[in-house]
Amino acid sequence: GLVSCSPFTSSGKSLSQILPTVQSTVGAVASPFDCWLTLRGLRTLHVRLQKQCQTALSLAKFLDNHAHVSKVHYPGLTSHPQHSIASKQMKYGWYGGMLSFEVSSEEMACAVAGAVKTIQRATSLGGTETLIEHRASIEPIGRVTSPLGLLRVSVGLEDVEDLKVDLDMALNVATRVVSS
Repeated sequence: GLVSCSPFTSSGKSLSQILPTVQSTVGAVASPFDCWLTLRGLRTLHVRLQKQCQTALSLAKFLDNHAHVSKVHYPGLTSHPQHSIASKQMKYGWYGGMLSFEVSSEEMACAVAGAVKTIQRATSLGGTETLIEHRASIEPIGRVTSPLGLLRVSVGLEDVEDLKVDLDMALNVATRVVSS
């Protein structure tokens, strides 16, 4: 893998005028170790992305058929309103490693996020571990725009069956807790 800014492209020529100023005022020069980590990560990016996309699609299909899930947002599902556009734009059927789904209420969503064991409750994107977050609870008070029952999942590299078992267990536990 290689990360570069070519001095021969129009973008590269434009950046070559700006970068020295940014580097001297902000100090935005990566260390050799940081560069090595970037290159090391880029060498396996395609394999990780493929796995995340496959897992996300499998989870989306699983959740789409789950009794306790009211709606799934993932462009790889044929029921998604922009599925045909996504299919044209996203090569190889790789629709991304992010999905979201909705449950009946904010209480149910928080209970699901709190009940998962394999999936970690956190806000981040694109890591190797699968994360879940309740969007509405992290948005500023008075500016909540996400549906209250929405959960966002950033898919990692775990086995898809382990993730399905974890989500199924969490949805069932949350249903019992909320209905009691």
